[in-house]
Amino acid sequence: MFGFYRFAAASPKIKVADIAFNTAEIIKSVQECSEHEVSAVAFPEMALTGYTCGDLFFQPALRQEAMAGIKEIAAAFASSSMIIIVGAPFFWKNALYNCAFVLQEGKIRGIIPKSNNPNYREFYDKRYFKSGETVPDGTICMTSVPFGTDLIFSGGQDFSFGVELCEDLWGVIPPSSHQVIAGATSIFNLSASNALVAKSQYRRNLVKQQSAHCLAAYIYTSSGVHESSTDLVFDGHSIIAQNGQIVAENERFHRESSIIYADIDLQKLKGIRLSESSMGDAKTEKCFREILLTDVFSSPTIEYAHIDANPFVPSNADERDIHCEEIFNIQAAGLAKRLEHVKAEKLVIGVSGGLDSTLALLVCAETMKLLGRPMSDILAVTMPGFGTTDRTYNNALEMIKFIGAEFQEINISDACLLHFKDINHDPNIHDVTYENVQARERTQLLMDIANHEHGLLVGTGDLSEIALGWSTYNGDHMSMYAVNCAVPKTLIRYLIGWVAENSEKKLQNILEDIIDTPVSPELLPNKRNSKINQKTEDIIGPYQLHDFFLYQLIKYGAEPEKIYYLATIAFDKTYENKLILNTLKLFIKRFFQQQFKRSCMPDGPKVGTISLSPRGDWRMPSDACSEIWLKRLESIKG
Repeated sequence: MFGFYRFAAASPKIKVADIAFNTAEIIKSVQECSEHEVSAVAFPEMALTGYTCGDLFFQPALRQEAMAGIKEIAAAFASSSMIIIVGAPFFWKNALYNCAFVLQEGKIRGIIPKSNNPNYREFYDKRYFKSGETVPDGTICMTSVPFGTDLIFSGGQDFSFGVELCEDLWGVIPPSSHQVIAGATSIFNLSASNALVAKSQYRRNLVKQQSAHCLAAYIYTSSGVHESSTDLVFDGHSIIAQNGQIVAENERFHRESSIIYADIDLQKLKGIRLSESSMGDAKTEKCFREILLTDVFSSPTIEYAHIDANPFVPSNADERDIHCEEIFNIQAAGLAKRLEHVKAEKLVIGVSGGLDSTLALLVCAETMKLLGRPMSDILAVTMPGFGTTDRTYNNALEMIKFIGAEFQEINISDACLLHFKDINHDPNIHDVTYENVQARERTQLLMDIANHEHGLLVGTGDLSEIALGWSTYNGDHMSMYAVNCAVPKTLIRYLIGWVAENSEKKLQNILEDIIDTPVSPELLPNKRNSKINQKTEDIIGPYQLHDFFLYQLIKYGAEPEKIYYLATIAFDKTYENKLILNTLKLFIKRFFQQQFKRSCMPDGPKVGTISLSPRGDWRMPSDACSEIWLKRLESIKG
């Protein structure tokens, strides 16, 4: 479903050289995978015989029984399109190979020999096995079975995979590096890596890094404790990773058969390769044969994948703190460079007491620290109007005072009333003109003050507002440098919270109250001491949803119906499906309609992988149509 495939990594209980027992255990594990609707399952290196058979590999009886076991496993699932990958020895033309057998619908669809056989200390593979690199490309064995290291298997529209074995991953250039260049979106590694102090962490990092380098799913499984313990112990480590993240991992040293599952979004991985990677320019001298398999079923549901409701915000607190510090430093460094370049005497900023202007003001303060300049070089301007409330006004004043910035207050009400008169607008009609007059009046004041003070006007608008075009053209849409332009609304709360945690108690209290204040432009009439009556999220929907939609659309190129489906999972207990669907439709409409604002947005620093700058990150015609995307949602009832 939507490019998701369910993968399994199995580490079965075995008896060394007992093919009948091992075959039965593997069949039992495959049956369990079938019940879990798995697309493909991998078993360890030499799972049929045991990796630690030693010189028994030279015995024809062992090898013959292993081949019989392979055929028995294949026959047991002749009516299934599930892919089964099993490790076993294979004798071909006077040499023995350590191989992975790819099985589907009762047939051996390909045999991949191990390329890099270790020959050090505890491992003596070269004593028994020849390198797969000696097998000529294009080799066919057993009458019609493709055999060699030049195989790529296609099991569906988004699912193509390669196979490597244990030491192959530890090599300087793993075979999987060539396989992904040839189009593989998934890599299966059949391993028998033994347990040593700290080795599991190194192994884990290898799998993570290779999945990141390859922008692929990486399914790794290894032999367990029932291998021979003559000199070594094996821990049965299984890992499934995608693009640098481990998504499933078992407990090592298990004494019974172990299986882990993961639903992997291969469509997403292909999207990243297309938009964020140079993989399309990568070349390999290795030529591959594409083996066309019967399409396997993709995941009918998503049970073994975590869909993050806040993709811009790391869920781990320590990681989140690191990200917040990094983003804050990027913002301040960018502003410091611009301030030095234009030789401005002041930073001018409009402060409303809302989230965006608060973060921008904090960035201004950090910039002054970087440059060794006084906080009085920041001119913070509050411009109360018809909708300003005491809560935001007082928070703005207290924050400005604590930071030590120069303060200026200009009430815009009279100027706006005069402007209404000039353009013949009835001030009792609270329409878009009524609101935009205020936004443009504030921006005009800030621009002119910046000129008067030989200063630089710092913009406060964030990535979420830019995506939706939720700003007044040539009003809050415009500035001289926009420090928040790549920071989404959901992340801004955490950034301010991070600053609060590292601040004195008084500032911390102010910032925490700002975080708790509803998002509002405060443009509609309101009494100063009353509660906010114009809440942005009541109008356009939750920013949490909009940020989720933005992330899926821009980073992965996800289709609208897929975005909706993922959102229903991520927000299952938070928002009703109808709200999700309506908000998604509004997001798509506004994202297309408001591109003209992004086409002339001011400079600002990119802080994450997503930015909508027209100069590099997002190039889209201002008059592009949204019909294709909206039409995809017509059949969804919500």
